[in-house]
Amino acid sequence: MKSMPSDVNPFAALMVTYIGAAIITAIIFVFMVKPANVAFELSKVNWTSIILALVIVGLEVGYVFVYRAGWSVSTASVVANIGLACVLLVVGYFLYKENVSLQQILGIFVCMAGLILINL
Repeated sequence: MKSMPSDVNPFAALMVTYIGAAIITAIIFVFMVKPANVAFELSKVNWTSIILALVIVGLEVGYVFVYRAGWSVSTASVVANIGLACVLLVVGYFLYKENVSLQQILGIFVCMAGLILINL
């Protein structure tokens, strides 16, 4: 993404990327489940796939924008992954009633301190 031309619309570039990924995924999917089972397997898909698509597009366009803002690859990746891990910990706790340990809470604070140090 860092090498994406700065004058290209990020959503156009992502659309081409995802169309390519969709074609590759469709070929692998049909190969794995056999053509006769495609409709049955697709009938099992629910709303979570749409939400996941929104989240993925949000993450990817976020990367495009931070790279265009001049962030380095290593810094942007670390910041994004730490932020994602912290958000997923909170989502897991509130939506899925997962246990959050003291170590995980301390880990969030360590991550926050790391983000401060990275951006000094």
